[in-house]
Amino acid sequence: MYNELTKVDIEKMQAELEDRKVNLRHQLLEEVKRCREFGDLSENFEYKEAKRAKNRNESRIRFLERMIRTATVIEDTSDEDTVGLYDKVGVYIPEDDEVEYYRVVTTVRIDLNAGFISKESPLGKQLLGKHVGDRFTVVVNDQYSYEAEIRSIEKGEDDGSAGLMEY
Repeated sequence: MYNELTKVDIEKMQAELEDRKVNLRHQLLEEVKRCREFGDLSENFEYKEAKRAKNRNESRIRFLERMIRTATVIEDTSDEDTVGLYDKVGVYIPEDDEVEYYRVVTTVRIDLNAGFISKESPLGKQLLGKHVGDRFTVVVNDQYSYEAEIRSIEKGEDDGSAGLMEY
């Protein structure tokens, strides 16, 4: 399955990839060399940690390269009164008797603390394409679901404010 990413997602990934290859890779390699000089490698915690950090960086590089290579570029084509990617949506949840605000983003930009939810999540799937006043049921799993209603839509765009998720 190909990941659906925006042009900004790919640009952010390319920038991170470049930084990891050009700057971080060299720094981590130098740290491994420096720690190797501390002596007995079997008891050298600094050396083991430096190797782990280097390997994590190489793993992230491979991940980013694969994501960029296999991505399908998407754009938000929603109407002015319809929920689309990066729109700020006020969602009333009667169960909690409050309005919560979310932005529906691609899977690599999720940040629940900032209200960025995936378009692949149960709520994200329900929000896309809806209008103010639409009521719907969010099915989380076989045992739990909840009702919700869209109270407001503030059109947004992919301004790059949501960072990339680390895996």
